[in-house]
Amino acid sequence: MTTSSHAPHTQHTQHTPHDSPRMPSAVPLFWPMALAAEAFKQGQELMDKNLRFLEEEARLHAIHHPRMATRNTERIKLRTLTLREYGRADGGIPTLVVAPYAGHTSVIADYYAGQSLVETLLANGVAHVLLTDWHSATEDMKDLEIDNYLADLCVVIDELGGLVNLVGLCQGGWISAMMAARFPDKVARLVLAGSPIDAGAGDGPLKQMVDRTPLRFYEDLVRTGGGLMRGSFMLQGWKNMHPDEHYFTEHVDLFQHIDDPVYVAKRETFAAWYETPIDLPGRWYLQAIRNIFKDNLLAQGKYLALGKILDLKDISCPLYLLAGERDDITTPEQVLNAARLVGTPAAQITQRVVPGGHIGLFMGGRTLADVWPEIARWLVAP
Repeated sequence: MTTSSHAPHTQHTQHTPHDSPRMPSAVPLFWPMALAAEAFKQGQELMDKNLRFLEEEARLHAIHHPRMATRNTERIKLRTLTLREYGRADGGIPTLVVAPYAGHTSVIADYYAGQSLVETLLANGVAHVLLTDWHSATEDMKDLEIDNYLADLCVVIDELGGLVNLVGLCQGGWISAMMAARFPDKVARLVLAGSPIDAGAGDGPLKQMVDRTPLRFYEDLVRTGGGLMRGSFMLQGWKNMHPDEHYFTEHVDLFQHIDDPVYVAKRETFAAWYETPIDLPGRWYLQAIRNIFKDNLLAQGKYLALGKILDLKDISCPLYLLAGERDDITTPEQVLNAARLVGTPAAQITQRVVPGGHIGLFMGGRTLADVWPEIARWLVAP
């Protein structure tokens, strides 16, 4: 349509009912409306992301049932543990992985497909692997002692023919060292990874906490737990050692990666293990705190186990010591000092300190790729 020459030219466009409305943001009059629309769009996207984040947070902190990553069978079930069997019995010496018994499940040793210590051993020449899958303590187990766990390990080793390679992880390490000292003829080779054999050495955060906290505090925790050391109590203690990481950073990281399915899947797997602690017998726990960590009786040759004072000099088998450079749970010297406490000749002792912290020794991708294949070959060496 054309107007008179005195009026500006205006072109009219007729919209059909199927046309979608457009915000005429090029016209200054509509700029505020355009900004509001864009803000609303971003706000909706942010709201959706927040909802996904909250849903995932709830999923991560729900009750989980962590499972072993690698196919296995149940060999025997005792009061304190289920023995899980991997691979095949090939006539060689079986390798028994003694998982930590420190408030988390034994899944730490068989964590994730492609990120599993057990899987790594199997893939690098160790044909027959077994794992102690420790049970969460029930009320009727509250008075079990360390001796009860050593006795069950004796049953396990005899079930396997009476001679094994022991791979002790963290707290499973001092249990393994006790077995090797008490029954030297039952252990062919011994691996101690992140294991506090000389718990009085160094000045790490965990040692400082144990030293400055009276035994009465731990007794009160056990009393509050009805005779058990509740895994939930220990979980809060571990988190409080690194509060910035557990109460802030991990949530920010999750929010930033909420749209990354690979990241989210790995977080869910980790949470299924980390956020699902197990309970320990109160008597066992207090014995460990007093005799192992406070009084350091094992390293001093004063620990009484199954009716005999243990002397680490009775350990004479080949020994592999693995420590984490930044391990603040078991500092390197607590592991490596075992070399001068045992009776194994120096030529048969391997010592290695690797980058990283405590958990990374058992489930860290770099350590599993670079270190554990070497340990596997060492285990099966003639």
